[in-house]
Amino acid sequence: METPSEFLSRKELADMIGASSAKKQIEWLTIRGWKYELNAAHKPIVGRIYARLKLAGVRPNGAVAVEEPWTLDLSRVS
Repeated sequence: METPSEFLSRKELADMIGASSAKKQIEWLTIRGWKYELNAAHKPIVGRIYARLKLAGVRPNGAVAVEEPWTLDLSRVS
């Protein structure tokens, strides 16, 4: 099984939005508050995980995940 791209494909984006033109896609994404980037061809790029969360009703807020600090605990090593 092929691993999906990190980004929605052109077809997936067109199917989700219902329009294949970049202009209409950008308009749709902007009106609905979706985060996206424009590539060098001025076409919108949407992250796959972001889209899944958004479509599931989760509000992705762009917060950066921070690892909790840890310390090496050798107290149980014999």
